[in-house]
Parts: sequence; C-alpha cells; structure tokens
Amino acid sequence: MQKSFIDQMGSEISINFPPKLIISVVPSLTELLFDLGLDKEIIGLTKFCIHPIEKFAERTKVGGTKKLNIDLIKDLKPDLIIGNKEENTQSDIEELATDFPVWMSDIFTLDDAMKTIGQIGELVDREPEAGYLNHLISAGFNDLKTLALQQHIDKKVAYLIWRKPYMAAGKNTFINDILLINGMTNVVTQKRYPSVTLAELRALNCELILLSSEPYPFGEKHIEEIQAAVPEAKIILVDGEMFSWYGSRLVKAVQYFFEFQKQIISF
Repeated sequence: MQKSFIDQMGSEISINFPPKLIISVVPSLTELLFDLGLDKEIIGLTKFCIHPIEKFAERTKVGGTKKLNIDLIKDLKPDLIIGNKEENTQSDIEELATDFPVWMSDIFTLDDAMKTIGQIGELVDREPEAGYLNHLISAGFNDLKTLALQQHIDKKVAYLIWRKPYMAAGKNTFINDILLINGMTNVVTQKRYPSVTLAELRALNCELILLSSEPYPFGEKHIEEIQAAVPEAKIILVDGEMFSWYGSRLVKAVQYFFEFQKQIISF
C-alpha cells in the first residue's frame, strides 16, 4: 500500500507502507528505530550509528553522516531513508531523493524531538510505541524543569563541541534548549555553532564550561588547558549524547540530568 507523508522540510514523500527496507543516516534516529522494534526492517546505517552496539555490528554501514556512500545505498534499494537537515549533507540528500523516499527531520527543541518521535512512529507503523516513549520523555523532562526551579539552579554556561578552533553550541540549537530546561543560561548568543576564543569565554563571565564527549572527544587533559585561560569558571566533562541525541536516548537522559543537576548545585 502506498501512503504519503510530509517531512519536516515540507516535502511530500510516498512510501510502501509499512516500510520494510529502511536506511537511517542519523545516529540518534537509528537508535529510535531500533527501540521502536524495527530490528528486521533496518538494512543500513552510518558508521556513527553505534547504539545499540550489537545491532550496529550486524548492519551494512553506508558511510558517515556527512559523506554517504551513495552507490552502496542505491544497491540496497531502500523503501525509506531517514535523514536530518543539520547532520547530513544537502547534496547527498538531494541525490538520494531522486531515487528513493527521503524523510527529513529538522530539530531545535525538546518539543521538536518529541514531535519527530511521533511522526516517525506514524511513518513506520509504530505509533503506540512512539507514544509511550514520548510519555516517558515528557514526564521526565517536566520533572527536571520543576526540579531546576525548586533548587534555584541558574548557571551561566558555555558548551564546547570542538577544539582548534574552539566551537560552542549557540542559540537555536537542541543543546541550548536542553541547557535551559536544566536551569542553565547559554552565554554564547550567536546562533548555531560559532567559533569562540578562550579570551571571549572569559569575557562572558561564564560560571560553567561544559566539554562535550562528541563530536570532539574532550578529555581530562583539556580541562587544564582551558582552566588556565578561564580560571574563574568550573570546567566539567559531559556526555554529549545526553545533550544532543534527540531520539529515544532522551529516556536515558532523564536520569543523567537528575544526577547532573545534583552535581552542579554545589558549583
């Protein structure tokens, strides 16, 4: 049966419903698809779609999120490809869309993420499962928001995602929304992912500098380097997946942020 859907870019796609041959080129949405029970349907994923790891090992890798193996994807003949505006390269997506239905997401907030989970549930015939995930996410993050207010968490923070040059998550990002929910105000006011210098960070008087585990793998050795330039700030390593993966990982993120809030209260 053919069924039509509108993706988050406003494009209409028509798919064989329910889809039986799915390729996901977005790591957080690949994990979502597995958690929706689509073990048999997922035939391809990227080298960064590492969760769940046992499923990752069994699937065909179709390149990286920014550089897809177009020929391999064409050989797999999917009846649905799931992508994301920010994570995938526009030219790759446009080429694939000439031959296959490509459903694109575009996510900036927690509400956007929950809307995406619901839409993908509808797209792959897993609406009850998607609804249950959204119930857990909504309840958990509402509790986190309430807890942050009750505990008077009000921290000025910078969230670094890259080194050489340093890059931060700015406004109009999913990470920024997660910071706000947990009582943190982003001192980086530019949109998306601007480059910043350590001198600029010091001038912004941030109380916390969060070093993400991805896409750049910040480690303990980087804390000393940044601390020397911004001595007034507390610098901590954080799990980038919890701050930036917008699929079913959000269920696990709830407990992470309960613990995270406890950690930063004392700073």
